[in-house]
Amino acid sequence: MVAARAGRTPEDRPDRGAGPRQTWAALPWLVRTAVVWSACLVVISAGFYLLAQITMLITPLAIAVAATLFLAALLDPVQLALRRLRLPAALAALLTVLLLLVILGSVGVLVWNLTANQFGELADELRQGLGRTRDLITSTLPVTDEQLDGLLDQLRQAATSQEVDPVSSARTVAEVFGSALLALVLLFFLLKDGRAMWHWTLDRMTGRNREIATKAGRVGWRTLGSYSRGTMLIAAIDAIGIGLALVLLGVPLAFPLALITFIGGFVPIIGATVAGAVAVLVALAADGPTTALLTLAAVIAVQQMEGNLLEPLVMKRQVRLHPVVILVAVTAGTLIAGIAGAFVAVPIAAVAWRVIDTVQRERQSEPQPPPKPKPQPEPPPTPA
Repeated sequence: MVAARAGRTPEDRPDRGAGPRQTWAALPWLVRTAVVWSACLVVISAGFYLLAQITMLITPLAIAVAATLFLAALLDPVQLALRRLRLPAALAALLTVLLLLVILGSVGVLVWNLTANQFGELADELRQGLGRTRDLITSTLPVTDEQLDGLLDQLRQAATSQEVDPVSSARTVAEVFGSALLALVLLFFLLKDGRAMWHWTLDRMTGRNREIATKAGRVGWRTLGSYSRGTMLIAAIDAIGIGLALVLLGVPLAFPLALITFIGGFVPIIGATVAGAVAVLVALAADGPTTALLTLAAVIAVQQMEGNLLEPLVMKRQVRLHPVVILVAVTAGTLIAGIAGAFVAVPIAAVAWRVIDTVQRERQSEPQPPPKPKPQPEPPPTPA
């Protein structure tokens, strides 16, 4: 019996079941790679979904904080200039906020006085432009009036399928007003004590983590400031260029269209496209296809000059994002928080990318510890 057991080879022994490590090692490398990447994708998607759900629950607060950071980065040079005049921090922050309110109020009154009576005409011109576009489509494409009317009716019903709830509307207005008031209060305290709060946060860190957080915070704040000031300048240049082109072409309602172009400039790619489409429709309704084509050429020329010449000069290289990233960020922001989310999605993506890139570079540049010396084998004992 003992001899029979001793004569067995390892292949003849019964397999008691392979463990998890043996099973994992037995899988092909392609399967193991797919499993690992799929697990990482599931974890990342779950994290983004959870973050989106939390953001939707606190959307007014998130929008207020994002607007506060955007305005603080935009107005920080003004606050620093007032501090150089030896003004107290509280007074400098208060004067900066008051300056912002005066500018917004003055611009709002000016725009209302100049365009209040023209927005009704703009709506009529848009309807006429859509009518001419419809005639152009039915005359050039194999589409009948009945088919186009049915499609438009479906779109109209989908847009107006939800009834207006007075309670929900009042709640939305209250949330917008509360978010604006909260943003102003947060802006004052951020301008007054922002640097002190940041230094307090850094004091809670030690060693290499503090150095990395300092560099990442500096890069993120510089990126946000460059983006906010550059976006405002580019939007103003686009509005002036397209407005002058509309005036030269004799297109009516040039000032309201320039205003729409300026507002749309804060939503990259999509905002400029929508503003240009509105200008072309108004030109088509007012002066016909020739003026509409010239308007389209002017809009494309201004946007190409802005994208290829002005943006590289105004925006720093580290602020620019790939168009795919911009489209994804704007779409995600719109789905989460509507129009306000579309405005703040791109600066959030730009700052997040610069911070992550800085942290990764700093981690890679950390000095590696010297390798431990290998133990030398002991010499054999010498014979006596």
